[in-house]
Amino acid sequence: QLNMAKKKEAFLKEFREGPLHFQPTYKFDLNSEVYDTSEKKRKPAWTDRILWKVKNLSESASKEGKIPEEENLISVTLNSYVSHMNYGISDHKPVTGTFMLEMKPLVSDPLVVLSPEGEWSAERDVVIRYSALPELPSSAWDWIGLFQVNFRHLKDYITYAWVEDDEISFSGDSKQVYMSASEMPTTGGEFLLCYYSNNLQAIVGISEPFQV
Repeated sequence: QLNMAKKKEAFLKEFREGPLHFQPTYKFDLNSEVYDTSEKKRKPAWTDRILWKVKNLSESASKEGKIPEEENLISVTLNSYVSHMNYGISDHKPVTGTFMLEMKPLVSDPLVVLSPEGEWSAERDVVIRYSALPELPSSAWDWIGLFQVNFRHLKDYITYAWVEDDEISFSGDSKQVYMSASEMPTTGGEFLLCYYSNNLQAIVGISEPFQV
């Protein structure tokens, strides 16, 4: 039924699916691996499915008459597509897919280069030096965050400094901002500095790892 729908419905044609190398996942008697024994005796079916589609920039850009140089900014590889027959709390058996995503950078050079100044510790205020390319659309709401090297989300920062409010010096293309010692991690470890652009809604510069 799904394969027939994919042939007829335009919006489904671009969706992909892995091979169905598992038995039908519907309909089961509860808390068992026995297919439907009720009066309806439903025919086993692959009801639970995982489909995916990669929407690249070329799709939206083509509508405006602009085609980017690099069309495939994201590639997806399916690593596994399996059912889990040991779960019996529903008349469906759950299905999972594991994917590998490769995302190519939108820009080859960072818009901001930043680094910690001197030795960092929780005993004194610390200084960050950074320089930005002229094409960076800077904002008063830009900030630099201190992150552990294994951070997973933008909100995982330890502390941050506003690039304008906490600026302490300016020289040519280089600027300095400070972070308060009271916000430094007392346990120490390995960290990164990240520059967040409010206008671009993205991290546009990451420092090399360093010790606190």
